[in-house]
Amino acid sequence: MANIAQQQFMRELTAPRAWMLLLLPVFLLLVRFSLSAKRSRKIRQQQNDHVPPSPPALPVLGHLHLVGSLPHVSLQNLARKHGMDLMLLRLAAMPVVVVSSPRAAEAVLRTHDHVFASRPLSLVADVVMYGTTDIGCAPYGDYWRKTRKLITTHLLTVKRVQLLRHAREEEVSTAMAQIGEAAAAGAAVDVGDLLGAFTNELACRAVMGKSSRNEDRSKLFRQLIVDTSPLLGGFHAEEFFPFLARFGVLSKLVRAKSERLRRRWDELLDRLIDDHESKRHESKNEDDDFIHVLLSVRQEYGLTRENMKAILLDVFFGGIDTAASVLEYTVVELIQRPQVMRRLQAEVRSIVPTGQDIVSEADLNSMAYLRAVIKESLRQRPVTPLLAPHFSMASCSIDGMVVPAGVRVLINVWAIGRDPRFWQDAEEFIPERFLDGGSAAGVSFKGNDFQFLPFSAGRRQCPGMNFGMAAVEVMLANLVHRFDWEMPPGKEARDIDMTEEFGLVVHRKEKLLLVPRLVRV
Repeated sequence: MANIAQQQFMRELTAPRAWMLLLLPVFLLLVRFSLSAKRSRKIRQQQNDHVPPSPPALPVLGHLHLVGSLPHVSLQNLARKHGMDLMLLRLAAMPVVVVSSPRAAEAVLRTHDHVFASRPLSLVADVVMYGTTDIGCAPYGDYWRKTRKLITTHLLTVKRVQLLRHAREEEVSTAMAQIGEAAAAGAAVDVGDLLGAFTNELACRAVMGKSSRNEDRSKLFRQLIVDTSPLLGGFHAEEFFPFLARFGVLSKLVRAKSERLRRRWDELLDRLIDDHESKRHESKNEDDDFIHVLLSVRQEYGLTRENMKAILLDVFFGGIDTAASVLEYTVVELIQRPQVMRRLQAEVRSIVPTGQDIVSEADLNSMAYLRAVIKESLRQRPVTPLLAPHFSMASCSIDGMVVPAGVRVLINVWAIGRDPRFWQDAEEFIPERFLDGGSAAGVSFKGNDFQFLPFSAGRRQCPGMNFGMAAVEVMLANLVHRFDWEMPPGKEARDIDMTEEFGLVVHRKEKLLLVPRLVRV
């Protein structure tokens, strides 16, 4: 009996301790929140409460509960509800300034570009992008400036994009042949898969000088991009709760997944670089592929193998994922708007000489409506709706409000492109707005018009803009030149599921199946 009583006493003694252990993380978070709140109040007092306004927040979580699975949509709704073009959010322990107007975007990307030119630290980017030594994720500094110079003077120059013209037209011809076979059989085409294969082959030819269409390597590239994009573009718990992440409470799973992806990229990219090194080719010919170019300048720029792989990853993400998603969204808009499709087809078919099967890039120069359609698609459905986060290296003032140092800045280009204050009939798909006489006739995506920023602006503007747009224009023209497109039997355009998946690049979740009909032109 004594032993039983002693055991019962010990259980009663240890039970509260077990509960205390379970509640310890919550207690630590509350302490952390209390300290952060005191620090925030102190900052406000020092700055005369001139920091950007914030919506009501919860203890510990801050505004984290207000950010849904599509952050660009959630943040747009929040900004509109509270009338805040510049707002300060606290995502748990992470302070974030959200920009939702052209005026504030111009302040970040032009007026104070030197202050916001850096990137915040990211566990995923640090692992996957080889210590953030790529051009997109690298913090602002000497390495980034050196790498940016390499990209703009050796890899993604206008001249090199023009040299890839033959490769683009060859890959377009291959894609058109596949569509022709489906049309002859009356079969549906998986448009997303077709466009992904097209942009994948273009990137492979640019990077390694040859197509990988008939190799397993091609599928590996595409699958790796699909697996990596959500992780790189996502919101991760270890960023919101760094105090607990230091103890490995939240970051182990994310790190493990990132390292598995890194090993898969290593295997693929090391093999490509080894193949090129074995040829001992060190020339600087104009038509060299990107790997040859990097090998030829690696000593001049002090590049390690990891640096080279990080730069190549940027090319694959920008050249494959972005262009394919832009094309797919544009096709969806055309299918849902037959009058726009008919006008675009009429333009293309009137310009391309009779009997010419493939639209050449020389034909594109006269296709104003084609460019207007692409612009409108980029406005309504930018595939990077939240630009890669900027990081304030010092405090500065925007519209009389102080943005503190050490804060992430998110520019919601999706919200800016749909704001009725800056766009007439903002929710409607109207390419005519970009034509001569239209309300946005002079608006360009080159970085000077801050109501239209699909490729960002300033120091961090996307260096692959010309590379990607060349592929988008020639493929779209060819898709509508010789083919009419219909929904599969029993389906209508309004049935297209527009559910999206957020990541480094936003994608539609469901396949886009369309039936092509060959047209004699």
